Amino acid sequence: MPALTIKPKSDCKWDLVSLGEVMLRLDPGDLRIATTRNFRAWEGGGEYNVARGLRRCFGMDTAVVTALADNPVGRLVQDLIYQGGVDQSHVKWVPYDGVGRTVRNGLNFTERGFGVRGAVGCSDRGHTAISQLRSGDIHWDTIFAKEGARWFHTGGIFAALSETTPQVTKYAMTVAKANGTIISYDLNYRESLWKSIGGKKRATEVNRELVKLVDVLIGNEEDFTAALGFEVEGVDENLSKLDVEHFRRMIERVAAGFPSLKVVATTLRNAKTATFNDWGAVCYCEGKLFQSITREDLEIYDRIGGGDSFASGLIYGFLMGRDPQWAVECGAAHGALAMTTPGDTTMATLGEVEKLMKGGSARVAR
Repeated sequence: MPALTIKPKSDCKWDLVSLGEVMLRLDPGDLRIATTRNFRAWEGGGEYNVARGLRRCFGMDTAVVTALADNPVGRLVQDLIYQGGVDQSHVKWVPYDGVGRTVRNGLNFTERGFGVRGAVGCSDRGHTAISQLRSGDIHWDTIFAKEGARWFHTGGIFAALSETTPQVTKYAMTVAKANGTIISYDLNYRESLWKSIGGKKRATEVNRELVKLVDVLIGNEEDFTAALGFEVEGVDENLSKLDVEHFRRMIERVAAGFPSLKVVATTLRNAKTATFNDWGAVCYCEGKLFQSITREDLEIYDRIGGGDSFASGLIYGFLMGRDPQWAVECGAAHGALAMTTPGDTTMATLGEVEKLMKGGSARVAR
């Protein structure tokens, strides 16, 4: 596998630009969606969460490319993005028809889960503004040629939003690659998103085509099998243990199938309950496998967004010129910390991430 060659910050306005939907997450807290009478509002979205993590935790300059319907819900999402610090100069605002017949903003109702009750998500995102995005709606040459971006991140959630979003993804990747920008892609397979537009078969077709343009591929067991069609014999379907050797075989198959890939990374999660998980990560780079420490019985407050925070920590390591071992440790530590707080997005600081990487405890800091 070839090494990553990342453009210097002096040549680029952006450390990272992400492409994806930003939804309003409605969180019932300790209650359930079907029985609560109150929701707390957060913003969130797989691709956006990575840009936000890099901005809020790691202090990098990031921007999001998305589209929102211009109504009070969209402006609430905008206000939440402002708090996250991600630049919005490439957000497309779409006129609202007053009802939502033609365009609307996405909603994501999410329960955290507890103990033997797993987390539950219920999306309400049909006909959203971002799902109707076309390649010509965004000035990609401005982003990648004029302003400059060191890294471009998107993923399988955005690609699954409609029949046209894979075309937007491919066009953006093509412009990014032509300008020397590193491209990362989180497979993030969601069966519910694909089932009305061709199911698993279509997901595999779309993702295999897009991954040809990717430098850094992020995924997990289900992503590699469902989204790319790779399977390895003798796998424990319940993943009752963190089988690193299995993941090595899986990652090596993915890397061999897509020789242009420079990095393949995945989290390793054994969900004993919704509250206690064994948690770690691996990164395959330049023909070698790098593994983070495994945090057994990690106590989870809100698991949603843990993988995105892993991705932002991993990317931060590479953007800072650190070696793959440091990058995967940073990603695993950041993901672990993100799951100790509510909402999709990180509330961790760089100091907390570095402390955890060094083996710091949870003793009171005074």
